[in-house]
Amino acid sequence: MGIIKTLNAKQKVFDVFYNISMWCITILREFLFKDRIDAAEKLSKELERLKAQWEHKGIHEKSMIILAIPRGGIVIADTISSKLRIGLDIIVSRKLGAPNNSELAIGAVMADGSIFPNQHVIDSLKITQDYINLQVNIQMDEIERRLINFRGSKEYDISLKEKNIILVDDGIATGATILSAAKWLKSNQFCKKLVIAVPVAPPTDETNYKIKELTDQTIILYQPDPFYSVGQFYKAFPQITDKEVIEIMRRHGYRV
Repeated sequence: MGIIKTLNAKQKVFDVFYNISMWCITILREFLFKDRIDAAEKLSKELERLKAQWEHKGIHEKSMIILAIPRGGIVIADTISSKLRIGLDIIVSRKLGAPNNSELAIGAVMADGSIFPNQHVIDSLKITQDYINLQVNIQMDEIERRLINFRGSKEYDISLKEKNIILVDDGIATGATILSAAKWLKSNQFCKKLVIAVPVAPPTDETNYKIKELTDQTIILYQPDPFYSVGQFYKAFPQITDKEVIEIMRRHGYRV
């Protein structure tokens, strides 16, 4: 009887260590990238091929530009811009959050006040126009603050017209911000080509379908399942500060 108890105890210890080991392996497998720079370097390899294709078609690199969605996207764009020797700028799109659930997007707004509503969500939650107007005003103030602080101006003039744009972020979650940015670039800025490039996004869904409809090409390195958040696939995913964004923009010639 004593021997059986000892064996059972050893088996329990083994089971505990086995379960911990398998949990650790699972966690490690989820980390697709060390950090944003690692993700950007991997994404750069795909974009180097894209740039070569464009140049083969006679598209000069001066007509190409990397557009980042800050804050996380600017770290991705910095690395890509340096490797591809293409100019860098930022684009700020702000999500409009639902009442009592700011993570649920009821739409998004751009720098010039263009609104891209998620009408299905608005209708299903019976959200009033007064609430939408209030959220737009709040987010417009933040957009202006970011553009002035990060690039020195909230105006784009004709700097994006007829450009071949690569729009980047550190990943796609709900897709609200990158989708509205893509719509704005196509409809308001009249860019020549639009490519969205991100390290990670959810498996194929309605958002991805809409993005592919809007763009000339979409480059997504990984679309893992299950997908809970962008940060889940980075070993290090720190919050990027305004100061870090400004330092990057200064390196690329912006007087901020």
